[in-house]
Amino acid sequence: MSAVGVFGGTFDPIHLGHLITAASVREIRNLEKIIFIPAFTSPHKTDIKSSGGKDRLEMVKLAVECTAYFEVCDFEIKNEGISFTIDTLSMLKEKYSEIELIIGYDNLIKFSSWKQPDDILKLAKLVVLNRKVKDEPDEKDVYYKSAFFVDTPLVEISASGLREKVRTGGSIDFLVPEKVKQYIYDLKLFKD
Repeated sequence: MSAVGVFGGTFDPIHLGHLITAASVREIRNLEKIIFIPAFTSPHKTDIKSSGGKDRLEMVKLAVECTAYFEVCDFEIKNEGISFTIDTLSMLKEKYSEIELIIGYDNLIKFSSWKQPDDILKLAKLVVLNRKVKDEPDEKDVYYKSAFFVDTPLVEISASGLREKVRTGGSIDFLVPEKVKQYIYDLKLFKD
């Protein structure tokens, strides 16, 4: 059995950029599947108000339901509170022998501030989306040196931009899966 990819995030909402990126990483790294894990509350975004966990989980389920190599894990949503990667990976390691944790380049830069980063590396390989950022550090730490960098198609869609479009009556056609769009409109998400 090959490794599985773990792709965590707030997914508020999940969009085509997330899906295209995940599919690309799966192909590049020859992964069995990608497991999407919506965070209840990200430790690095505790000051940002997001949609309810159940709504975000449902949107991810709708987005991936027709793709056999995509799966959703509700572990962090069910646990509520701040979601720590180390806890999620520890749970997943009971089921999967090889795990690859997919993170953005911006997260690699601050990876040393994550809870138990050295233990995370014992549980999973780091796969980093090779996106350059403006505040790139001069010195590369041990986490940078242990990471696998992947070049995926750059899809310029932001969840915050999508929320703003919905709030102001703009179109999100072709930016999120159709069922996710319908869910957002039916529940009047992002309107307040």
